[in-house]
Amino acid sequence: MAAPAAPPTAAPAAAPAQAGALGALVPDDLARAADLRRMKAFATGLLVLVAAIFVVARALDDDGRGWLAYVESFAEAAMVGALADWFAVTALFRHPLGVPIPHTAIIPHRKDQIGRSLGQFVESNFLTREVLDDRLARARVAARVGEWLAHPAHAARAASGAADALRGAVDVVDDEAIGGAIESMVERRIRDTPVSPLLARAIDVGVEGGHHQRLLDSILTGLSTFLDDNRSTLRTRLERESPWWVPEPVDDRLFKKIFDGVQRFLRDVRDDPDHEVRASLDERIVVFAHRLREDPAMMDKGEQLKEELLEHPAVRAWIASLWGELRASLLAAADDPDSELRRRLTLGVARLGERLRDDPDLQGKLDAWVASAAGYVVENYRGEVSQVISSTVERWDAASTSRRLELQVGRDLQFIRINGTIVGGLAGLVIHLLDRTLFG
Repeated sequence: MAAPAAPPTAAPAAAPAQAGALGALVPDDLARAADLRRMKAFATGLLVLVAAIFVVARALDDDGRGWLAYVESFAEAAMVGALADWFAVTALFRHPLGVPIPHTAIIPHRKDQIGRSLGQFVESNFLTREVLDDRLARARVAARVGEWLAHPAHAARAASGAADALRGAVDVVDDEAIGGAIESMVERRIRDTPVSPLLARAIDVGVEGGHHQRLLDSILTGLSTFLDDNRSTLRTRLERESPWWVPEPVDDRLFKKIFDGVQRFLRDVRDDPDHEVRASLDERIVVFAHRLREDPAMMDKGEQLKEELLEHPAVRAWIASLWGELRASLLAAADDPDSELRRRLTLGVARLGERLRDDPDLQGKLDAWVASAAGYVVENYRGEVSQVISSTVERWDAASTSRRLELQVGRDLQFIRINGTIVGGLAGLVIHLLDRTLFG
C-alpha cells in the first residue's frame, strides 16, 4: 500500500512570488505547517500501527475463533476507516497518490466557484443593513470616539494627523490655480463692497466710542511737541519774512506772542473736553459720515478711489501674494508641534471628544449618521465587495490556494483520519461480535 501524500512544505521566504500566488509564508503559516506535519505523522503512524496489529493477529490466529479474531477484525476495519478518511481528506486538496481520480483535488479544481460562493455568502449574511445596524448599535461608535478623543494624548495624535492631512493637501494643490482663485475672490469682494457706507459706519463707531476725541488729543499733543522741537526754525523763518526795517526785538516779541498763543490754544483744546473746537469737530464728522452715506457725489469719489487703489501695482502685488503667504504660514504651523494652529487643533479635538462623550443627543445624531452612511454603502456597494472577493480568489493560482487552505484547516482535518481509524476499528469489532453471536 502506498503511503499517503506528504504534507506541503513551506516555500523559502526569499523565493520570488509567481503571478497569482499568495506570496511567501509568514511565521504563523510556518508554525501551522509544522503542526500539520506532526498531525499527519500521527495519523499515518496510527494507520501503520493498526496495519501491523492486523498482520500480527492474522499470523497468530489459526482458527479465526479466538480472541485474536476480535483484534484482527478491529485492526482490519480500522485500516479501512483510516484509508477511507485519508482519501477523503486528501481529495480536498490534491489527487490522492497523484492519480487523477474523478472528484478529487476539489479545492484546486473548484477554486473559482468557491471564491464566488464565498463572496455571495459574505454579501448575503454579513453585508446586510440589519446586521450592520445591530453591530453599530452595540458598538456605540460616537461614545467610544468621544472618550478616545477626550484624552489629551489622543487629541494630540488626532490633531497631528489633521495637521499632516492639511500639509499633504497644501502640498498637492495647484498653487497657480488656488492663488488665482483667491486673488479673484478678494478682488471681487472688494469691488462688490461700497467703500463710502463702510467708511461712514467706521466713523459712526469711532464717534460712538469717543475714539475721534482721543485721536484729536494725540494730534494736539503731537502738534505741540512738533512746535517746541522746531521753535528755532520757525523763528528763523519769521526773521526772513519780516520787513528789513522792523527791529529784531519787535520780531522776538511778535514771535513769542504768536507761538505762545498757538501753544495755549492747543493746550486749551486738549484739556477742555467741552471746548467748542471739539463740538465743531463732532458736528463736522457727523455731517461727513452722512454725506458718505447719502451723497452720490461722495459715493462716486469713494468708488473711484477704491478703483485707483485696486489698480495700484503695490496693491495688486499684495493681493497676488496672499496665497503664497497663507501657504507658507499653513505649512510652518502644520510642521511646528507648538504652533498656534496645532494647539487650537488639539484643543478643538479634545473639546469635540468631551462633547461626544458627555452629550447623549450628539451621540445619537452621530450614531444615526454613521449608521445611515454605512447602510447606504452596504446597500449600494456590497455587490462590489462580493466581486472583490471572487475576483481575488480567481487571481490566486490553484496550488497556492490549496496550500494555504490546508495550512488553515489541515491540522483539524487530521482528526477525521484519527477518528476514522478508531471508529472504523470499533465498528469492525461490533460487526464481528454480532456475526459470532448471530451466526456462531
